[in-house]
Amino acid sequence: MNITVIKAKNILSRSQVYDYALNPYVGCQHDCLYCYARFMKRFTGHRERWGEFVDVKINAPELLASEVMKKRVGRVWISGVCDPYQPLEKRYMLTKRCLEILVENGWPFTVQTKSSLVLRDIEILKRTDNVEVGFTITTTDERVRKIFEPGASPSSERIEALAHLHAEGIRTFAMVAPILPGAEDLVSALKGKVEYVIVDRLNYHYADWAYKRYEMQWAMEDGFFSQKGEELRTAFESEGIPCQMVF
Repeated sequence: MNITVIKAKNILSRSQVYDYALNPYVGCQHDCLYCYARFMKRFTGHRERWGEFVDVKINAPELLASEVMKKRVGRVWISGVCDPYQPLEKRYMLTKRCLEILVENGWPFTVQTKSSLVLRDIEILKRTDNVEVGFTITTTDERVRKIFEPGASPSSERIEALAHLHAEGIRTFAMVAPILPGAEDLVSALKGKVEYVIVDRLNYHYADWAYKRYEMQWAMEDGFFSQKGEELRTAFESEGIPCQMVF
């Protein structure tokens, strides 16, 4: 893993999902095979493959403290093209310091992660009513998870973290994105732990080789996503959990 400490020029960028995106890191140690953020290599100049480099924006908190005083208040997505709680966050605590600044200044934000490390900052999250935390959880099959999300927390840890956050009164959601084999058991696993669920299909072809290597080509076909997506939506809504299909 090539870790480089850098100084960024700005930290709040415009987002098509929320008002702003905040990415304390460039690159991600989770190395999820299907991740759309792999396109970032076209702009970063890194020669390492995705998952083998991370740039640490060491001045992110200082930039944020300045920018929240100048920009119009809006919801901040943490993060758009990295996981804000990837393992390096234990050392650098950039996400933690940025959360403190957003809370102190009354800015709303949405955290999206695959790491139970977010529980470290639960007391910060509880200091605001305008926060939600989402976990991407694609399967309950640990064998499948290890293939497609080799550096991320086990699905069971993510589900337990959602339960903990939800029990503390923090608004939570889950993203089943993309649907992987083993996703069908997520309905019972997430019941009582989330306010809503978002479901998406595989939209990029970075992981095609893995589907073929492990003889799961059937799980990358349109018919699989259409059938499983509708089954998940119906099952979640039958449990009283709103489910948004985004494909």
